[in-house]
Amino acid sequence: VQLQACGGGFVQAGGSLRLSCAASGRSLSGYYMGWFRQAPGKERQVVASINWNGGRTYYEDSVKGRFTVSRDNAKDTVYLQMNSLKAEDTAVYYCAARMYSGSYFSGVREDDYSYWGQGTQVTVSS
Repeated sequence: VQLQACGGGFVQAGGSLRLSCAASGRSLSGYYMGWFRQAPGKERQVVASINWNGGRTYYEDSVKGRFTVSRDNAKDTVYLQMNSLKAEDTAVYYCAARMYSGSYFSGVREDDYSYWGQGTQVTVSS
């Protein structure tokens, strides 16, 4: 599956952005999806993740209550709605996919995922 992330941009603190991650090549319904971010000089870390039907989600503590992950399998697209953005949210955001295989995974580790989008830059000015 190929992933294409978009929707990043420049926004003032307190503003909102919605990132999209569109898949091509295969249906997304068989994939667990994650959003990661990498700030300058820092390691890439998970932001949020979502199971195949949206019934289970995970959020990193710093984004809880501000970010919402969702998916539309009919459109093969996953979204990350980001509200109340802060300067510390500035990073390159990546979407990632893991095909369900029956084995256990946490969904918060980079190596849980096999497929990655190219990243989209989010810059929040304070």
